[in-house]
Amino acid sequence: MTVPPPTKRRRGRRIARLILLVILGLLALATVGFLWYAQPVPLLPEATAALTSTEAVDVSVGTDGTILFTPTAAPPTVGLVLYPGGKVPPAAYAPAARAIAEAGYLVAIVDVPFNLAVFDINAASRVIGGHPEIEHWAVGGHSLGGSMAAQFIDGHPGVVDGLVLWASYSAADLSGQGVGVLSSYGTLDRGVPSFTSPENVARLGNRLTFDEIDGGNHEQMGWYTGQPNDPPATISRQAQQDRIVEVTRRFLGELGRHGGG
Repeated sequence: MTVPPPTKRRRGRRIARLILLVILGLLALATVGFLWYAQPVPLLPEATAALTSTEAVDVSVGTDGTILFTPTAAPPTVGLVLYPGGKVPPAAYAPAARAIAEAGYLVAIVDVPFNLAVFDINAASRVIGGHPEIEHWAVGGHSLGGSMAAQFIDGHPGVVDGLVLWASYSAADLSGQGVGVLSSYGTLDRGVPSFTSPENVARLGNRLTFDEIDGGNHEQMGWYTGQPNDPPATISRQAQQDRIVEVTRRFLGELGRHGGG
């Protein structure tokens, strides 16, 4: 066997080190870029204010970061697990969650890595497994969160009875699962073509309720700011939130009466 001269061996090691440094540099740049992209959007004061308990709703935060809203008047039998929108902290949905819980429903907002639900699609399992007293479950969420809730249903057939989409759509075909679906969105949301395309609607099955919020946009589905490329709404955030709460309460009430059938 011929041994390369020392100079060739040194040159080979230098090239290998250079390649390694380039790879490490690219990885570092990718990490910095991702962390910059994943910076959470700012919350509005109403979001954190809704994290306090009231006479009607007990608010608690689990060790995994899940925010739980439990009605106090009577033990709930219907529950909703919400996934946050992309880069949106869970607390942005606390005002709506607390208002829904006031009607007698258990509501949980899950905490996901980097506020991106794609990194913890199965987060609802922890909530559902921890509350065997709940007879009927819905999962859902805003934008990316709603889409990942749909993925959860696709991977866990028969576990939940309903899907709540706030300005969102399903990339998974749920038409054969028989779940009830609520799709609520603002008419000024740039995502409306995706929410209403025949292909995406067909994936939701025949137990589908659409709710168009005239003059609503994407950001006003939560209590945060900084939604890029979002047209300004022509209704107030509170008016849009009131509508979301109303239709979601109604949907959960139907689940409680009819379950998965």
